[in-house]
Amino acid sequence: MAEKNMNNQEALDKLKTIIDQIDVGTICSFGKESVYPHGVPMSRQEVDPAGDIWYICSAESETHQNIENDPRVSLFYADPKNYTFLSVNGTASLSRDQARIDRYWNKMMEGWFKKGKEDPNIRLVRVTPQDAHYWDSNSNKIVNIFNMLKATVTGNSEDIGREGDLNLGAGS
Repeated sequence: MAEKNMNNQEALDKLKTIIDQIDVGTICSFGKESVYPHGVPMSRQEVDPAGDIWYICSAESETHQNIENDPRVSLFYADPKNYTFLSVNGTASLSRDQARIDRYWNKMMEGWFKKGKEDPNIRLVRVTPQDAHYWDSNSNKIVNIFNMLKATVTGNSEDIGREGDLNLGAGS
Protein backbone atom coordinates (compact mmCIF):
# COMPACT_ATOMS: atom_id res chain seq x y z
CA MET A 1 0.00 0.00 0.00
CA ALA A 2 1.42 3.35 -1.00
CA GLU A 3 1.70 6.08 1.60
CA LYS A 4 0.25 9.49 0.83
CA ASN A 5 0.07 11.92 3.71
CA MET A 6 -2.13 14.95 3.13
CA ASN A 7 -2.08 18.41 4.64
CA ASN A 8 -4.50 21.28 5.24
CA GLN A 9 -7.24 21.62 2.58
CA GLU A 10 -6.35 18.38 0.78
CA ALA A 11 -6.55 16.54 4.14
CA LEU A 12 -9.84 18.22 5.01
CA ASP A 13 -11.31 17.30 1.61
CA LYS A 14 -10.26 13.65 2.10
CA LEU A 15 -11.73 13.55 5.62
CA LYS A 16 -15.01 14.99 4.39
CA THR A 17 -15.17 12.67 1.36
CA ILE A 18 -14.68 9.54 3.45
CA ILE A 19 -17.11 10.55 6.20
CA ASP A 20 -19.77 11.63 3.69
CA GLN A 21 -19.30 8.34 1.81
CA ILE A 22 -19.64 6.16 4.92
CA ASP A 23 -21.95 8.32 7.11
CA VAL A 24 -22.25 6.03 10.15
CA GLY A 25 -19.14 5.60 12.23
CA THR A 26 -18.33 4.45 15.73
CA ILE A 27 -17.67 7.19 18.26
CA CYS A 28 -15.68 6.05 21.27
CA SER A 29 -15.72 8.02 24.49
CA PHE A 30 -14.00 7.30 27.77
CA GLY A 31 -15.91 6.58 30.97
CA LYS A 32 -14.57 7.52 34.37
CA GLU A 33 -14.62 4.04 35.83
CA SER A 34 -13.95 2.01 32.67
CA VAL A 35 -10.65 0.68 31.43
CA TYR A 36 -12.08 0.35 27.91
CA PRO A 37 -13.66 2.97 25.64
CA HIS A 38 -17.42 3.08 25.15
CA GLY A 39 -18.27 2.85 21.44
CA VAL A 40 -21.58 3.53 19.71
CA PRO A 41 -22.49 3.84 16.04
CA MET A 42 -23.64 7.34 15.16
CA SER A 43 -24.60 9.09 11.94
CA ARG A 44 -22.69 12.29 11.34
CA GLN A 45 -24.70 15.43 10.66
CA GLU A 46 -21.94 17.25 8.81
CA VAL A 47 -18.26 17.90 8.48
CA ASP A 48 -18.14 21.69 8.64
CA PRO A 49 -15.71 23.91 6.67
CA ALA A 50 -13.26 23.90 9.61
CA GLY A 51 -13.20 20.08 9.66
CA ASP A 52 -15.28 19.67 12.82
CA ILE A 53 -17.58 16.64 12.75
CA TRP A 54 -21.09 17.11 14.19
CA TYR A 55 -23.44 14.56 15.75
CA ILE A 56 -26.69 14.64 17.71
CA CYS A 57 -27.01 12.68 20.94
CA SER A 58 -29.12 12.59 24.08
CA ALA A 59 -28.06 14.26 27.32
CA GLU A 60 -29.12 11.00 28.97
CA SER A 61 -26.69 8.87 26.95
CA GLU A 62 -23.49 7.31 28.23
CA THR A 63 -21.61 9.03 25.39
CA HIS A 64 -22.81 12.45 26.59
CA GLN A 65 -21.91 11.68 30.20
CA ASN A 66 -18.46 10.44 29.20
CA ILE A 67 -17.73 13.55 27.11
CA GLU A 68 -18.78 15.80 29.99
CA ASN A 69 -16.05 14.16 32.09
CA ASP A 70 -13.40 13.61 29.43
CA PRO A 71 -13.53 15.33 26.01
CA ARG A 72 -11.20 12.83 24.29
CA VAL A 73 -12.91 10.76 21.59
CA SER A 74 -11.94 8.41 18.79
CA LEU A 75 -13.99 7.91 15.64
CA PHE A 76 -13.83 4.92 13.33
CA TYR A 77 -15.40 4.71 9.86
CA ALA A 78 -15.29 1.54 7.76
CA ASP A 79 -16.50 0.68 4.27
CA PRO A 80 -15.09 -2.83 3.68
CA LYS A 81 -16.77 -3.16 0.27
CA ASN A 82 -14.67 -0.30 -1.08
CA TYR A 83 -11.66 -0.85 1.18
CA THR A 84 -12.02 2.59 2.73
CA PHE A 85 -11.29 3.17 6.42
CA LEU A 86 -10.71 6.20 8.62
CA SER A 87 -9.66 6.67 12.22
CA VAL A 88 -9.85 10.06 13.92
CA ASN A 89 -8.74 11.13 17.39
CA GLY A 90 -9.94 14.44 18.73
CA THR A 91 -11.70 16.44 21.37
CA ALA A 92 -15.45 16.74 21.72
CA SER A 93 -17.57 19.57 23.01
CA LEU A 94 -21.28 19.60 23.82
CA SER A 95 -23.84 22.27 23.06
CA ARG A 96 -27.52 22.97 22.58
CA ASP A 97 -27.38 25.33 19.60
CA GLN A 98 -31.05 25.39 18.53
CA ALA A 99 -30.33 26.83 15.09
CA ARG A 100 -27.99 23.94 14.34
CA ILE A 101 -30.46 21.42 15.81
CA ASP A 102 -33.16 22.86 13.53
CA ARG A 103 -30.82 22.53 10.55
CA TYR A 104 -29.94 18.89 11.34
CA TRP A 105 -33.45 17.77 12.31
CA ASN A 106 -35.11 15.09 10.19
CA LYS A 107 -37.93 12.56 10.51
CA MET A 108 -35.60 9.82 11.70
CA MET A 109 -34.73 11.88 14.79
CA GLU A 110 -38.33 11.62 15.98
CA GLY A 111 -37.68 7.97 16.83
CA TRP A 112 -35.03 9.06 19.30
CA PHE A 113 -36.55 12.29 20.61
CA LYS A 114 -40.30 11.94 21.18
CA LYS A 115 -40.76 15.61 22.08
CA GLY A 116 -39.43 16.74 18.71
CA LYS A 117 -36.59 19.14 18.05
CA GLU A 118 -37.38 21.13 21.20
CA ASP A 119 -36.68 18.07 23.38
CA PRO A 120 -34.55 19.33 26.29
CA ASN A 121 -32.32 16.25 26.07
CA ILE A 122 -31.04 16.93 22.55
CA ARG A 123 -27.37 17.77 22.52
CA LEU A 124 -24.88 18.44 19.76
CA VAL A 125 -21.49 16.79 19.83
CA ARG A 126 -18.78 18.63 17.93
CA VAL A 127 -15.59 16.65 17.39
CA THR A 128 -12.49 18.66 16.53
CA PRO A 129 -9.98 16.24 14.99
CA GLN A 130 -6.45 16.28 16.39
CA ASP A 131 -5.12 13.53 14.14
CA ALA A 132 -6.55 11.23 11.50
CA HIS A 133 -5.37 8.31 9.38
CA TYR A 134 -7.01 6.79 6.31
CA TRP A 135 -6.75 3.63 4.24
CA ASP A 136 -8.29 3.89 0.81
CA SER A 137 -8.56 2.09 -2.49
CA ASN A 138 -9.69 3.83 -5.64
CA SER A 139 -10.90 0.57 -7.20
CA ASN A 140 -13.80 -1.82 -6.87
CA LYS A 141 -13.62 -5.10 -4.96
CA ILE A 142 -12.67 -7.30 -7.95
CA VAL A 143 -9.84 -4.98 -9.00
CA ASN A 144 -8.65 -4.85 -5.38
CA ILE A 145 -8.57 -8.65 -5.11
CA PHE A 146 -6.63 -8.87 -8.38
CA ASN A 147 -4.16 -6.21 -7.20
CA MET A 148 -3.68 -7.99 -3.86
CA LEU A 149 -2.94 -11.27 -5.64
CA LYS A 150 -0.55 -9.45 -7.98
CA ALA A 151 1.18 -7.84 -4.97
CA THR A 152 1.58 -11.29 -3.38
CA VAL A 153 3.31 -12.59 -6.51
CA THR A 154 5.39 -9.51 -7.41
CA GLY A 155 6.00 -8.01 -3.97
CA ASN A 156 4.84 -4.61 -5.29
CA SER A 157 2.02 -3.30 -3.10
CA GLU A 158 1.73 0.13 -4.77
CA ASP A 159 -1.46 -0.86 -6.64
CA ILE A 160 -3.53 -2.00 -3.66
CA GLY A 161 -4.39 1.46 -2.40
CA ARG A 162 -3.14 4.30 -0.29
CA GLU A 163 -2.90 5.17 3.33
CA GLY A 164 -1.66 8.18 5.18
CA ASP A 165 -2.04 10.78 7.85
CA LEU A 166 -4.51 13.62 7.44
CA ASN A 167 -2.80 16.69 8.88
CA LEU A 168 -5.72 19.08 9.25
CA GLY A 169 -4.15 22.06 11.00
CA ALA A 170 -2.05 24.82 9.50
CA GLY A 171 0.75 23.92 11.91
CA SER A 172 0.64 20.17 11.16
